[in-house]
Amino acid sequence: MRGWLRPDGRKGIRNVVAVAYTVECAHHVAREIAARFPAQSVHLIGFPGCFPNAYAVRMMECLCTHPNVGGAVLVSLGCESMDGRALAETLRRSGRPAAYIGIQDLGGTRKAIDAGIEHTAQIWNDIQTVPSVEMSAADLTVGLICGGSDAWSGVTANPAMGRASDRLVAEGGTAIFEESGELIGCEHVLAARAATPELGRALAAAIEKAARYYAVLGHGSFAPGNADGGLTTIEEKSLGAYSKSGSAMIMGLLKPGDRPLRSGLYFLDVVPDGEVRFGFPNISDNAEIAELIACGAQVILFSTGRGSVVGSAISPVIKVCSNPETCRRMSEDMDIDAGRILEGRATLESVGEEIYAALCAVAGGTPTASERLGHREFILTYKHFEWTSGCFDRGENRHANRSTDNQAMG
Repeated sequence: MRGWLRPDGRKGIRNVVAVAYTVECAHHVAREIAARFPAQSVHLIGFPGCFPNAYAVRMMECLCTHPNVGGAVLVSLGCESMDGRALAETLRRSGRPAAYIGIQDLGGTRKAIDAGIEHTAQIWNDIQTVPSVEMSAADLTVGLICGGSDAWSGVTANPAMGRASDRLVAEGGTAIFEESGELIGCEHVLAARAATPELGRALAAAIEKAARYYAVLGHGSFAPGNADGGLTTIEEKSLGAYSKSGSAMIMGLLKPGDRPLRSGLYFLDVVPDGEVRFGFPNISDNAEIAELIACGAQVILFSTGRGSVVGSAISPVIKVCSNPETCRRMSEDMDIDAGRILEGRATLESVGEEIYAALCAVAGGTPTASERLGHREFILTYKHFEWTSGCFDRGENRHANRSTDNQAMG
């Protein structure tokens, strides 16, 4: 497989132009700009909030400098808290072409759209010259997520994804699994797989934090569709979600925007730190996908039993379906039929190898089902994280600078 070499040494499996709005007031203009490039990989992302939030700034910086992103156009209204000019400068420092569009400065909607189209076309042409280089599994970071889970997710799709993850890690690659709200009851199992005792304690604390968070909200990560699909408790769902992590040693705990320091298996804590103040931590699966991508995932493995159809901006999503009936009914949206295991037509090992082969093929340019259908969903909300507390990589603290919600992450 081949990818695009970025100035920081990472390699992208796609060469995307991101059109990114910095407040909801600029969303329409950004959408109109991106819509003028239907045949190119021009993806729309953005943050709708007007008030300051360090998590959102950090996410936007990480997403716009992701290895799959070749360049970006930042679209601002002009009076919001997020500094679009500073974000554009961050991109330029990363070696990527970037442009800033200020709607108020330019005189309104039409002028901003016209300027944005011109800049996007220029950046698209510029990134066609980015060198293509050889890639191996060791260059890949893969995010693991489950959504629309049913009773078979923990029997077929998730453990098969775990086997693919183990194969990737054995080949020198990196895998990141989540989410703390769906691992309640598994904290002692996670801790036992940690590379260090300190990391084991941090993993257990992350799950305990999630349990407290959801207790305050009065609702856990358990939807009516999960029950309709045969799941009975959050603990049962957690065991299924846990199985997608495979059996490799857990090398570190990440928070959104953290990049693994070395290859291996990592856990992503997606539940905010501190008091409960921003509501449900993941209002959709795409919120978690965005966080996995912000940690550097060039491709996402997504298991589903009930039948999720979403894809994502920036990184392709490979759908692994746990239920053979769902896969037959929604075959156009699915990439891998793990439900064949239930029918005796495949084994966990063979489906795991099929998933690993699909990872390599998608990394080499083969489009996923969601890409073929045009899915480029994206969502970003308010959260708060204290990146100096709990971000361990083999027990090492990953960040030296504390951030608050009123500080921009540089």
